[in-house]
Amino acid sequence: MGVAILGCDAIRNEIEIVTAGDQDVVYREYLEFGLHLEPTNLKKVILEKLNSLPDGVDVVFLGYGHCQALQGLPEQVEVPVVMLEYEDCIAAILTSERYHSEKKNGGVTWFYPAGWAVNGMEGMVRLFHLDSVEGYAPDYFLRIMFDGFSRCLFIDTGIDCADMCEKNSKEVANILGLRHERTVGSLDAVRAAWEQAKELAHALEAEKDHNGHPAASNASNGA
Repeated sequence: MGVAILGCDAIRNEIEIVTAGDQDVVYREYLEFGLHLEPTNLKKVILEKLNSLPDGVDVVFLGYGHCQALQGLPEQVEVPVVMLEYEDCIAAILTSERYHSEKKNGGVTWFYPAGWAVNGMEGMVRLFHLDSVEGYAPDYFLRIMFDGFSRCLFIDTGIDCADMCEKNSKEVANILGLRHERTVGSLDAVRAAWEQAKELAHALEAEKDHNGHPAASNASNGA
């Protein structure tokens, strides 16, 4: 039995907490967060990855929410896939109810989970490809881009370097002129999807052993 992890680099740290040391994992890959800026291309890249997995993968744990383009993706590929059935990874770590509540809490919010904040300002510059712009400091363009935002909400997801990540978050908020606040997220949705992926892999292995050949199935984790 083998489970592959294909996830977003933005929640790599959170996924690693849930799956660390698991002997069922036969493949791990994390895709750059910047792909979110082009949902259609994000889907294209993920489909290419799912269709070129190494031998030994029975089930894929897809560490993504719907992200504007991925809803229903498990039904579009032959390999069994379990994903985060939330609108995006912010909703997955906050719950959809809290996510939408926070969106209405005091102006436009930049949600900043600890896993995103690992690289702080440097990561923001890379995300928006501002490291190749000549003539202006990257924060000049970031201030323009975040002009309509009023706060930065740091989400502590329990990763080891959370204190450093919160420090980075405060620095980003200060540079962009945003009010900084903190909340605590949960990895329950990630754990639930991961357990479902493993249960599916075990079930497929049992069916394979019983019938003497692989069984086909698709599944996704319910919100």
